[in-house]
Amino acid sequence: MQDQKNAGEHTKLMQNRRKHPRESDRLFRFLVGINVLGWLVFLSALVVFHYARPEFVSGLQAFWGITGRQEWAPMLTLYLIGLLVTCVVISLTVLFLKRRRNRREHDYYGINGYVLMFTALSSLIILYFELNS
Repeated sequence: MQDQKNAGEHTKLMQNRRKHPRESDRLFRFLVGINVLGWLVFLSALVVFHYARPEFVSGLQAFWGITGRQEWAPMLTLYLIGLLVTCVVISLTVLFLKRRRNRREHDYYGINGYVLMFTALSSLIILYFELNS
C-alpha cells in the first residue's frame, strides 16, 4: 500500500511534459512572468526617457523667448541606462532558460524575448552615441 502511494507521488513529480499543456508547467509560467516583468521595466524606461531627454523648443517658443533644457538630465539618464541594462539582463535570462528547456524542434522559443533584447540593446547603443556626441 505504501509502495503504491510512493509510486503515485513519484509520477506526480516526474510528469511527461509532452502530454501536458505548457500552461500547467511551473517553469513556463515563471518565464512568462519574468518576461512580463521585463516589458514593464522597458515601459518604465520609456517614461524615464521622456523626462530625461532634452526638451524640444519650437520656432514659436524661440520667438517668444521661452527656453527649454538643451541637455540630458544627468540623474534620469543614469536611471534610464539602469532600466535598459535590466531589460537586457532579463531578456537574456529568459532566452537562456528557454534554450535549456526547449530541446525539441517544434518547441516555441518566443519572439518577444528577442524583440525586448534587441530593442533595449539598440536603445543603449543609440543613447551611448547621443550622450558622447
